[in-house]
Amino acid sequence: MRPEKSVKGHPRFETLEGLQAQVDWKEDIKLYSKTGEKFEFNVFSYKLGYSRYCYFEYRKEKTQQDLFECLISAFKQTGGVPKEILFDNMGTIVDINGTGRKINNKMRAFAKDFGFKIKLCKPAHSYTKGKIELANKFVSWILPYDREFESEEELKEIIKRINYKVNTQISQATNVSPILLLQKEKEYLSPVPNVNIVESYLDHHLKVKVHKDSLIYYKGNRYSVPEKYINKTVSLKVKENLLYIYYSTELITVHKIIEETKKINYLPEHYKILMSKHIKNKEELEEICSNNLKRLNNLL
Repeated sequence: MRPEKSVKGHPRFETLEGLQAQVDWKEDIKLYSKTGEKFEFNVFSYKLGYSRYCYFEYRKEKTQQDLFECLISAFKQTGGVPKEILFDNMGTIVDINGTGRKINNKMRAFAKDFGFKIKLCKPAHSYTKGKIELANKFVSWILPYDREFESEEELKEIIKRINYKVNTQISQATNVSPILLLQKEKEYLSPVPNVNIVESYLDHHLKVKVHKDSLIYYKGNRYSVPEKYINKTVSLKVKENLLYIYYSTELITVHKIIEETKKINYLPEHYKILMSKHIKNKEELEEICSNNLKRLNNLL
């Protein structure tokens, strides 16, 4: 008779105030809007160990720049920086080679500037991230909204509502809501560094997706880009009432930001290319595009 394998127990432990936060990504979430448009995205998840306060953020990508910006937002939201942050072995944190794991230089510099130590999960020991694993319920919380939203902006608002609900409900572990315990934990968090350090890590190019109508969304209004960028992610930069739109490092369009009441802003050449797929006669195309744009402006 084979001897039974011994099972190692994992004793419960509590994290001291301000000691640790844990970071994870909810990756490759897929939802559809009411019109059937597919949205593929990731959600950054940050959780303070003592208060269980969570911060979620919608992201199209999971680059190191995304991670830096999300961490800064989390520090601002929670009122400070913990002494250490526990990460999974994500590529934006560590370089893995024949000699083992090594924290990359940019991440090391970020941690030094913001005053926290980097802790890595032990491979194949998911229990070291026990508290953040509870936040993996996020996917089950957002799935009921499949085909219940109309736009990326509404999807972001749904995530904010889920975030608020999680932080205001009573925690089974503490019998207190995370938002109340955060008030105590804030006293033990280190302050966010000065604005010059924070600004040096922020990418001022806002990233947005181009929709099927060849429009992007910016501050309540929509602006056109060439048709070939539909379903791609572009970057926005604003300077002196001009909206610069880039694909990668290429400047693809510039719009004037003049009328806040003008909700839809097509450049004629962008609209003409869209319509040319449906109207082959060039004379008809010119007239129809001109009339449609006038009606659109009058309607809005």
